[in-house]
Amino acid sequence: MARLQSKEDQRLEEDRARKKYWKRWGPYLSERQWGTVREDYSPGGTAWEYFPHDHARSRAYRWGEDGIGGISDRRQMICFGLALWNGRDPILKERLFGLTGNQGNHGEDVKEYYFYQDSTPTHSYMRMLYKYPQAEFPYSRLVDENGRRSREEPEFELLDTGIFAEDRYFDVFIEYAKADVEDILIKITAVNRGPEEALLHLLPSLWFRNTWSWGRDLRRPRAQKATSIPGSLCAEVQHWKYGKRWLLCAGQPELLCTENETNFARLFNGKNRSPYVKDAFHEYLIRGNKSSVNPQQTGTKMAAYYPLQLGPGQSETIKLRLTDTEPLASMERSLGVVGTITSPGHADRPEGVPASNDFDAGFDNVFSLRQKEADEFYASRVTSELSDDAKSVMRQALGGLLWSKQFYHYDVRNWLEGDPAGPPPPPERLKGRNKDWKQLYNDDVMSMPDKWEYPWYAAWDLGFHCVALAIVDPDYAKEQLILLLREWYMHPNGQLPAYEWAFGDVNPPVHAWAAWRVYKIERRVRGVADRGFLEKVFHKLLLNFTWWVNRKDPDGMNIFEGGFLGLDNIGVFDRSAPLPTGGHLEQSDGTSWMGMYCLNMMAIALELAKEDPAYEDVASKFFEHFVNIAHAMNDMGTDGIALWDDEDGFYYDVLHLPNGSDHFLKIRSMVGLIPLFAVETLEPEIVDRLPGFKRRMQWFIDNHADVPEHIEMTQRSARGVRRLLSLANRKQLKRILSRMLDETEFLSPYGVRSLSRYHLDHPYEVQVNDHVSRVDYEPAESTSGIFGGNSNWRGPIWFPMNYLLVESLQKYHHYYGEDFKVESPSRSGNESDLWEVAAEISRRLVHIFVRGKDGRRPVAGGTELFQSDPHWKDLLLFYEFFHGDNGAGVGASHQTGWTALVAKLIEQSGE
Repeated sequence: MARLQSKEDQRLEEDRARKKYWKRWGPYLSERQWGTVREDYSPGGTAWEYFPHDHARSRAYRWGEDGIGGISDRRQMICFGLALWNGRDPILKERLFGLTGNQGNHGEDVKEYYFYQDSTPTHSYMRMLYKYPQAEFPYSRLVDENGRRSREEPEFELLDTGIFAEDRYFDVFIEYAKADVEDILIKITAVNRGPEEALLHLLPSLWFRNTWSWGRDLRRPRAQKATSIPGSLCAEVQHWKYGKRWLLCAGQPELLCTENETNFARLFNGKNRSPYVKDAFHEYLIRGNKSSVNPQQTGTKMAAYYPLQLGPGQSETIKLRLTDTEPLASMERSLGVVGTITSPGHADRPEGVPASNDFDAGFDNVFSLRQKEADEFYASRVTSELSDDAKSVMRQALGGLLWSKQFYHYDVRNWLEGDPAGPPPPPERLKGRNKDWKQLYNDDVMSMPDKWEYPWYAAWDLGFHCVALAIVDPDYAKEQLILLLREWYMHPNGQLPAYEWAFGDVNPPVHAWAAWRVYKIERRVRGVADRGFLEKVFHKLLLNFTWWVNRKDPDGMNIFEGGFLGLDNIGVFDRSAPLPTGGHLEQSDGTSWMGMYCLNMMAIALELAKEDPAYEDVASKFFEHFVNIAHAMNDMGTDGIALWDDEDGFYYDVLHLPNGSDHFLKIRSMVGLIPLFAVETLEPEIVDRLPGFKRRMQWFIDNHADVPEHIEMTQRSARGVRRLLSLANRKQLKRILSRMLDETEFLSPYGVRSLSRYHLDHPYEVQVNDHVSRVDYEPAESTSGIFGGNSNWRGPIWFPMNYLLVESLQKYHHYYGEDFKVESPSRSGNESDLWEVAAEISRRLVHIFVRGKDGRRPVAGGTELFQSDPHWKDLLLFYEFFHGDNGAGVGASHQTGWTALVAKLIEQSGE
């Protein structure tokens, strides 16, 4: 049982034991399904153009659904979301708008303002906020102005249009509270922040994912108007997977019904299968076409239509309920009547669940109770000593991470071959994107980096997500890590799928690290050590490790290439493409990641060996492999040159040319800091318990004269000799840290930069075939088009890398202790041990979000609305990366994936 037993913990226990399926319903709806690889059936893989935003309202999706502030079941069969119209927009607002990768001057970018404010792990309570302008939404202006701007200019944002001037917008709060597993109460509150009365049309909508139009499953679900209970509208929902459900809508809204079918007439000048199509509500409301909706009030898509007239500052709340309890059987007939009469269904309702016709006190009490329970749950996870502001940062980060779950469906074989009911795909597709991943079948709820900008999983992002998720829901974190290792995800050769744009790309191997961290976090949070989980991931990771060794070490020298490795544009060359010079790169970061991988696998094997001696042999293998990598990185001798440049005191990539010559690429970047990630201490109490491992380790040390250079044995405890395994030895560590902690190089007031500020005045240049390639310090957006230009590793601060640096410094401190000190910052005269250095970097990262003494948050930059307006200043966006000099958020604005690591930093190091 869990140590922490709030009501939410009890729900997590019930879900874990499969007693009650509290997670069946959640925020699993995407925020952008259009423009994805899954929906792309073009011959050339032009996903953005094949299914643009303009098609989304009229065209049925094949692989998933999207919406605003929506929920669905975990197979996304039944979906709920909110549509809005302000009386001026040219289209009904059913989904968030943004620019495609080709329209934005810095790649794809959502152009809306919405905020995940809260969520529990079981989604028993959720809240989000959408800010909807009252003036006509400037679709064309956003496209045109961003298209006009160069890569050297900032993005043109929605706020820049002036559309929020004079507070002429609506705050629309969307809240969910589960009365029971299959009984979801919904509250939508609209507030007019403007100075004048304004009209707002709200259309809470329920629809089915279209599974019937593709010729593989012809079963069609149905929604229709049902007998209403007093004071509300009732619609009956029937789905072959779930049986009957009911949507109850308080008040007397009009029920609109249509089909979730493509409008072929509008898009392709074709013939519609039904007179009622996907964009019917747009036609009905905006174009006044009353015949667009089904007068029989039945279909596969429906909406309750609430027109609201709101005065200045006025708010109004609409209430709905999605339930599996038959409404007429669960009425409380005593409501509004003197005396008590209990309905037949009343006795079947769990305690505290309101009657179906109770949209007043009973309904509101559920929300109050679930909010209180959410507060109690987070109070058990968030340190009470923190300021209220830091607590809010931590809770919004974790809430956003939980909101970023999404049902992800992608059957690559079917996608390549096409559907029986559709035209055959162009033959080019069979030789194009993801053709080698036909075994991949995704049909799961997964943690997304950003449900608009990156509505697809990414292998290395997911590892970082899980470390933060483990604070609140270790089971979900473990499920995610196991999922990518399952045989229908992992390639038969052992490679993990990178992301849908190119599953075969190479991401840094952080899966073992994440599994080891999640195992230890759960042991602390729940008091349970899940060895079964650790064993399961370990066996599959052996396959992945072997793939890395066989595919990415071409010369058998323990020096790895890697390719992309997640750091997009960090090098002078595109590392995922053939080099213009010929030859190959011997990568400092690729090799360091493998050193870290070895140590992570060794640590897991040693843990498992405590109960099963068979793992001692495997631990020995990873120990020896690590030492060989360390030797190769630092002492290649006659076989080449080391990746360590003793003159500069830094690690660099090495360009190996076809003529056999080798050259340092002297770019001071995160590539040269990643070797610090490979560090682990072997404690005598562990080694002494494992005689087989100890014996083989000693034999290896005795028979390899160079081993002592890579294993430090200067420290002792009461139990015996302590051994430090690290790529960077004591001397190298001090030299690297002298650069990393130099505020004119890597150390920013807000963390560690991905590229040294030295390159601001000293850009790195390489001339190849009369073409000069260069790397400049660029602290914000990228001016390079590499990888679409929507992320930048040439100066900004990235949370995942900073988190690993903090953890690595803590590990070094664990070995060296308080006697090992460095100047921090460099040349400051202030001596600090490595634990203090790690804590200082952590504080700098946290203070990107926490309000400073001047009352301002660096993350918001110069956007005054976010700094001082009472309706904006406490709303946080967790960006993809941050300005290297001022900490302002840059890139994807809802990257509560890995940027949610700020919650873990606050938990372990405070503010």
